Amino acid sequence: MKYLSVSQMAKKWNMSERGVRKYCSDGKIQGAFITGKTWNVPEDAKKPERINKKNTEPQNLLERLKLEKKASLKGGIYHKLQIELTYNSNHIEGSKLTHDQTRYIFETNTIGVENDALNVDDIIETANHFKCIDIIIDRADHILTENFIKNLHLTLKSGTSDSRKDWFNVGEYKKLPNEVGGRETASPEIVAKEIKALLKEYNQKNKHNLEEIIDFHYKFEKIHPFQDGNGRVGRLIMFKECLKNNIVPFIIDDSLKMFYYRGLSEWKREKGYLLDTCLSAQDRFKQYLEYFKVPYTES
Repeated sequence: MKYLSVSQMAKKWNMSERGVRKYCSDGKIQGAFITGKTWNVPEDAKKPERINKKNTEPQNLLERLKLEKKASLKGGIYHKLQIELTYNSNHIEGSKLTHDQTRYIFETNTIGVENDALNVDDIIETANHFKCIDIIIDRADHILTENFIKNLHLTLKSGTSDSRKDWFNVGEYKKLPNEVGGRETASPEIVAKEIKALLKEYNQKNKHNLEEIIDFHYKFEKIHPFQDGNGRVGRLIMFKECLKNNIVPFIIDDSLKMFYYRGLSEWKREKGYLLDTCLSAQDRFKQYLEYFKVPYTES
């Protein structure tokens, strides 16, 4: 067996001599022995792993999204999420922008129009929705609060024609009664009380499963706290809570739209409709995760 000195091993392992001596004295190098004050290290000894070595690879979707967002990475899962969630959530609410136009706005901050007329609000709300996604990524680990929910609405609707209407109340609860799907919602006078009660109930637990997140969504949409934008804000919250709880999130696309609406209307009587719809959407999102090699836990 050939032995090397501490200085020789330090050069071989590209580290300090002090570090090699510490490994030797701590007994982390098998076969190393000391003669007088000199350590003798087997030539074929393996460099010990540092105990405090950090795993720099993202361990879940939220970590990957934060990393790609910070790096402004193009073509990754963050890029994909921005386009797919924004296009589909806005499209459900009546936006006429195409998928390509949505992608073009995100990638270039411009929009090309050829022989077509576009609604300015659709463009503004698309750009605003991108900002909302950044907010839910940045604050995914935080508990839900009224201020957070109001900030999502303010971000989504800022600069739109609605924001210029005194009665619309962008970033604040509705002033006028409204309906959703022909059904009555909470009257403006009790919205604040209802939202506070909903948040208090939900925040009693630190961790939530998928059914609890969907239940919150149903109750939020039933209250319908804002004059407009409730669906998009609600779906953003669902996505955030999935990220927080390390649950595979999902995007409701056009093919699931009617099943989603039916599921909301039937939730109190039969939870299976909406659960199945969300699970189907979740399976589709898993395909994105597998393509981009993002680790996830089966729920």
